[in-house]
Amino acid sequence: MNQRTRYLTHAAMIAALYAALTHLQNLLLPGSATWMIQMRLAEMLCVLAFFTPAAIAGLAAGCLVFNITFAGSLPLDFLVGSLATLLAAWAMWENRNVTVKGYPLPGMLMPAAFNALLVGWELSVYIGGGFLLNALYVAIGEGAVLLSFGTALYYGLKRRGLPAKLFTA
Repeated sequence: MNQRTRYLTHAAMIAALYAALTHLQNLLLPGSATWMIQMRLAEMLCVLAFFTPAAIAGLAAGCLVFNITFAGSLPLDFLVGSLATLLAAWAMWENRNVTVKGYPLPGMLMPAAFNALLVGWELSVYIGGGFLLNALYVAIGEGAVLLSFGTALYYGLKRRGLPAKLFTA
């Protein structure tokens, strides 16, 4: 399989998985993946950005697909939420080799930082409550998902050698 086809396939699979997991979460736990205090469990897939650049486009596309297909999404979220995910995944890819005692802590915090700034601002526009409070709530939710489920996924993939099997030729 050529590199372009492999990249597009990986990005599409990641996008589909992100959107499907987020819809499933919203079905099982309504509101838990949206609004001010949220823990979007599909955000754990951000760790894939440590292993393949295809995750950058895949995560952003998955976020966009969910936001477009979820009836409760607001129009600004199509752009802002997807942009936050795109920037966070790109920053994770760029910082994939920056670790603290072998753990990519700076990268793991990128989704919390970008989403806090961008989605926190967006929530302030739509529902009020003050930017700092909204940003804090978003950062807590993102950080909790990445530092728990994301960490488990990261180490699970690495221990089994899956990144090399899945994302290299």
